[in-house]
Amino acid sequence: MRGIKVPEPADVGLFYDRFAQLAVTAGPEANANMHFGYWDSPDDDATLRQAAVQMTEMMISKARVSAGEHLLDVGCGLGGPGVRLAQATGARVTGVTVSQEQVKLANQLAAESGLAERVRFECADAMQLPYEADSFDAAWALESIIHVPDRARVLSEMARVVRPGGRVLLTDIFERAPIPEHKREPVEAYYRETLLGPTVTIDDYPGLIRNAGLMVDEIIDISGNVMKRSMQEAARHKELVSAEIEALHKDDPAFQLDLGALSEVWELGYLLVVAHRPEE
Repeated sequence: MRGIKVPEPADVGLFYDRFAQLAVTAGPEANANMHFGYWDSPDDDATLRQAAVQMTEMMISKARVSAGEHLLDVGCGLGGPGVRLAQATGARVTGVTVSQEQVKLANQLAAESGLAERVRFECADAMQLPYEADSFDAAWALESIIHVPDRARVLSEMARVVRPGGRVLLTDIFERAPIPEHKREPVEAYYRETLLGPTVTIDDYPGLIRNAGLMVDEIIDISGNVMKRSMQEAARHKELVSAEIEALHKDDPAFQLDLGALSEVWELGYLLVVAHRPEE
């Protein structure tokens, strides 16, 4: 995006510290899945919260980890997806984020779920993971690689810490087609205020995967299942927030984004990538 500063990890950490507090002010019913939703079909009447869970379940099915195996959750958010994977599969999970508030809340969720011995969350930079090579059976980055300044470096780090044969999967926001001039303003505001990294296209990904030492399993445009409904539902939820939350975040430019306008930008898409590290 033109004129948009590439985010630094420290800035992204502070950004998610703010939104972790938003989840706290939203109360105990707040969803620990801080990502877009996935709707199976146009007839799927899931709420945004339910669709976010469906996104997590889809990722779990793609990860293919089993009891006793160990998954690295890169950009773990509030811990919902990692905790759910541990519950569903019996696997261990280590999650990393650059937000200290997310680490605190995610570990609290793991403890409240009775999973503190198998699930832990730590503060770490995805571009310099503090783990030995071959430490994990799989790694995923669920809607977190969108914030990094260098996707190639993050993918190389994920490939390094996953054992031979292990899976690496991620979701990403990408440009399906060039953004027309009359749609650029809301898109540029979205990139700027939510600290998104450089733009990427679907054609960039085969090279990114191969250069990281991985082999491609799937690269799928799932925009039709994700983007329009997520933006529409997020805009609707924003209109329903309490006066207290609105007052707390009235000066936050990210909270005040016009997500309804973004729902009309079909050129902005959502990508699912599944790869694996070759057996040596």
